Amino acid sequence: MNDVANGQKLGVMHLVDTLEVGGAERVAVTLVNHLDPSRYLAHLCSTRREGPLAFAVDRSVRRLKLNRRWRFDVGPVFRLQRYIQRNQISILHAHGSTVFLARLIGMFPPYPAVIWHTHYGRFAVENRKAPAYAAASRGIQGVIVVNRELGAWCQDTLHVPAERVWYVPNPVAAWKPGKDVSLPGTQGSRIVCLANIRPEKDHLTLVRSMAQVAAAVPEAHLMLVGSVREPELLAAVQSEIKRLNLTKNISYLGSRQDAADILDACDVGVLSSASEGLPMALLEYGRAGLAVVATTVGECEEVLGGGSVGMLVRPGSDEELASALITLLQNPHLRARLGASFRQHVEDSFDATKIAASMDGIYQTALDAKRENQVSTKVDLGTQTKAGRS
Repeated sequence: MNDVANGQKLGVMHLVDTLEVGGAERVAVTLVNHLDPSRYLAHLCSTRREGPLAFAVDRSVRRLKLNRRWRFDVGPVFRLQRYIQRNQISILHAHGSTVFLARLIGMFPPYPAVIWHTHYGRFAVENRKAPAYAAASRGIQGVIVVNRELGAWCQDTLHVPAERVWYVPNPVAAWKPGKDVSLPGTQGSRIVCLANIRPEKDHLTLVRSMAQVAAAVPEAHLMLVGSVREPELLAAVQSEIKRLNLTKNISYLGSRQDAADILDACDVGVLSSASEGLPMALLEYGRAGLAVVATTVGECEEVLGGGSVGMLVRPGSDEELASALITLLQNPHLRARLGASFRQHVEDSFDATKIAASMDGIYQTALDAKRENQVSTKVDLGTQTKAGRS
């Protein structure tokens, strides 16, 4: 039976640790908001805590807030299981580390199919968590990856069969700037980096590049927008800003709910990452029509059309990064052309409604795989029972 097409709405729950402003969280919210309401009953579970993105969840999406305090906090696990039973959730779409919880819940009635959506961009520089993820991925129905390198990692390192690994680009919703926002710097000279303060985002290389940018374009101003995951790293970034006398050229704005308004007021978007999956920030730059400089990591090169709709530089090279930023700041016509072409590319290739619709086939395949597994398990148990009686 085709569950998605037989007229019955499927209960689908997306699970995410928090609703802080991060790439995985934005993907979860965007996808669940864009599931076809004629086909699905959409649910979203934040397993640990809420965050600014809670306000972006559509009112039609049913919510569950678990508030788990630590890994072995079992009370919320039972609450989740009861919720799934009561609402007859058929599919658990687990983002990031919530796969461990989803894998456990999938072992109990009503035995929902489990799909792991991995945004684990650090796989290229850190594999210490691979054994745990390999264990979690056994027995689930499939893995969604945000770039093809990550798909190969799932197959080669986690030993997930190729037919159960799906590449799905990150979705981006329609652009909705709100109101004017007051920012440092002047029009034509504002650069924005939308990235949480984490090692793989390599803010230090970006700061060092700004010393060269400021020497060539004194009015240039960089806005760093993102939450702090590692306070000591933020301290190192701020120390480097002071050491290079860039306090008049760089501002840290923190985590902001008005990121769309900030992008709308800026001229150039930048990502200096050492490692990425498929960064949501890059797609949001495109929706905002920004000219972009990004490093050749993860899917950045593909998102920028191999350099046809944005500028690409090697990771870790502050000289290349500075040169590209200076070029864009000094050439307004180039900025306008690249920004317009990038916006069109994002609208054509990463539209949230289209990508959410592509979930239909994945969800059905996962349900079929779960059903086949249950049938084979019953057959095995029946065979063992007969053998024991004989």
